[in-house]
Amino acid sequence: MKYNLSKKALGISPSLTLEITAKAQELKRQGVDIIGFGAGEPDYNTPENISCEAIKAIKEGQTRYTATSGIPELKAAICRKLLEDNSLSYEPKNILVSNGAKHSLFNAFSAILNPGDEVIVPVPYWVSYPEFVKLADGVPVFLETKESNGFKYDIEELKKAITPKTKAIILNSPSNPTGAVYDAEDLAAIAKLAVEKGIFVVSDEIYEKLIYEGEHRSIASFGDDIKDLTIVINGMSKAYAMTGWRIGYAAAHEDIIKVMTNVQSHATSNPNSIAQYASVEALNGSQDEIEKMRQSFEQRRNYMVEKINSIEGLSCIAPKGAFYIMANISALKGKTVDGMKLETSLDVAALFLEKANVAIVPGVAFGADDFIRLSYATSLENIEEGLKRIEVVLKK
Repeated sequence: MKYNLSKKALGISPSLTLEITAKAQELKRQGVDIIGFGAGEPDYNTPENISCEAIKAIKEGQTRYTATSGIPELKAAICRKLLEDNSLSYEPKNILVSNGAKHSLFNAFSAILNPGDEVIVPVPYWVSYPEFVKLADGVPVFLETKESNGFKYDIEELKKAITPKTKAIILNSPSNPTGAVYDAEDLAAIAKLAVEKGIFVVSDEIYEKLIYEGEHRSIASFGDDIKDLTIVINGMSKAYAMTGWRIGYAAAHEDIIKVMTNVQSHATSNPNSIAQYASVEALNGSQDEIEKMRQSFEQRRNYMVEKINSIEGLSCIAPKGAFYIMANISALKGKTVDGMKLETSLDVAALFLEKANVAIVPGVAFGADDFIRLSYATSLENIEEGLKRIEVVLKK
């Protein structure tokens, strides 16, 4: 039987990063010794104080529906965090707690886009950005960023990309997949442009705590005008090793949050009650474990950058944040390695998986076929062994 399904839904691409991870996990289950560089989550357990708070919430019966937008204690903790960390003054009415930052992004685009509205997406991009825009009947407009510019927007090219249909700009700092971090000068220029044009900025700041060079600044902190146009997206998953807990949040003008909350109320209702109480402890409790994780990621990053740049055929710049490296593979294209002809990043990914038992994510998933993404959210031992295997294969 041939089903007449939604054309819009059929136009949504599956997540290639999740597909790669699933394939690597399946090979592991079959007994193959796979080193995975595809992970988009910290390889640490959630800190003990946070887990204990969740257990306490269960024992106290905090297992029922909450308000759609989140419990008051968590919204207050988020407001305090945004003020202390980001110099952003919000009230609980400006906050929406959702089922992960991914859900927050979906709500944001659902709230601001009308059919045909354009959203500027930086390339390389996180795989879900274009799909969120399309699901909200918008049109993703891809703007190439250059490795030589640290994979950041060029302000002049950004100006040229804006049309009368432009509704929003996606800003991701620190970035997945590039690790790019925008400095104050970059952000001030983008903020000025957005205010002049009356364009929303969807600012994905989920990797905020994982910065190794410079410091994090939220674009919403550059004045009231840009703050009113910015939807700040953040969450618990990356900084607190809470990926499975599924708690994200958005901060924005009250009018935007109201619409986002209405969307969520019909789609999912409230996020997990137990995870919300745990998140209060994450934000208000000790941050010592978070800094230890950041330092460990920095050590891994430094090793990985040096090693990749020593392997013939590969090169990379040092990411300033997050836990990914975009390795340039353009020198490999057109070559034959161990009997496999390399024309695309998919070919390189297949080579590493089949010949080295190493899983990476091809750059085509992020709109950048001259690159591959390697995550250093895995042990230093795994990083050393995985890159050694890649080096051995490429020497062939």
